[in-house]
Amino acid sequence: MSEPAGSTRRLRVVVADDQAAVREPLAAVLGLAEDIEVVAAAADGTEVLAAAAAGPVDVVLMDLRMPVMDGIDATRRLTEEHPEVAVVVLTTFADDDSILAALSAGARGYLTKNAGRQDIARAIRAAAAGQSVLDREVQDRLLATVRTKAPAPQQPLPADITPREREVLTLIGQGLPNRAIAEKLFISEATVKTHINNLFAKADLRDRADAVRRAIAAGLA
Repeated sequence: MSEPAGSTRRLRVVVADDQAAVREPLAAVLGLAEDIEVVAAAADGTEVLAAAAAGPVDVVLMDLRMPVMDGIDATRRLTEEHPEVAVVVLTTFADDDSILAALSAGARGYLTKNAGRQDIARAIRAAAAGQSVLDREVQDRLLATVRTKAPAPQQPLPADITPREREVLTLIGQGLPNRAIAEKLFISEATVKTHINNLFAKADLRDRADAVRRAIAAGLA
């Protein structure tokens, strides 16, 4: 059914968590947002895939530790079979292996369950718009891991990257989220997103983890 004229389409979200005591209240709270509609609740990865196949789905809010099929495998399958569906991980685990596995599988966002309702809703909106959102703890751990494993500086950045895009990449390399980058450069968050989109296209970057690696490799962070 088409949306009424003049209305804004709500983001269709699947909430995946094996604990009903977490899944059901979270779905209820997110459903209060005017621009979010929880279309399904899933207890494991197979139910997530079934919901995506039944569709349409914009974003899956994904727990990692689930029976039958865990969140990593479900994210990987979604990325392969339903690339239009964005995944935001919401988990109690913020260890290096979990973070890197989820991002490598295709997750666009990674939050711990300490995140508030507004933070979760913001991450859902960002993921649906093609942006990555990592909470501060996850950013710090990712940055530390990438710094440890980063190679020595290699080729320079593409010649068509602008000075402003270079500034944005430098701040990403320092672990700053979009809002902090906007404040530091005295520009809007929307402008930051535009610079990031252009930067990712020019430098052939897949996600924020790629951007951090490239910033370090180029000697910017």
